[in-house]
Amino acid sequence: MPHDALPPDPFAGDPEDPARELGEPDHDHDHPPMDDVERAELVGDLSDLAVYQALLEPRGVRGIVVDCGECDEPHYHDWALLRSSLEQLLSDGRMRPHEPAYDPDPAAYVSWEYCRGYADGVTATESAR
Repeated sequence: MPHDALPPDPFAGDPEDPARELGEPDHDHDHPPMDDVERAELVGDLSDLAVYQALLEPRGVRGIVVDCGECDEPHYHDWALLRSSLEQLLSDGRMRPHEPAYDPDPAAYVSWEYCRGYADGVTATESAR
């Protein structure tokens, strides 16, 4: 699901919007615009993600687990959520916060490195035939 398919803000234009109490967003944490190398790497990641999903989803893998450096907890991303987040990063230069997976089964998620190794193994096996 693309990120612009999200539901509309129910408080958009509402002078009683409760978020107004939070003040203006802190732009000190804004990241500089993505350069051409970063953009190319992100496009490559999206391409890789499609391959990983095609190879692993039929085997019961629901997505990718990422160890978060901020909270030291694993974050479980279903294929569609991760794709949507990467596409948003590519188009907007940032990702919106999202709800974490509810009660994920850790056995159904693998690391990016696992995906890469699995894809490399499939490619090597196909090349050896």
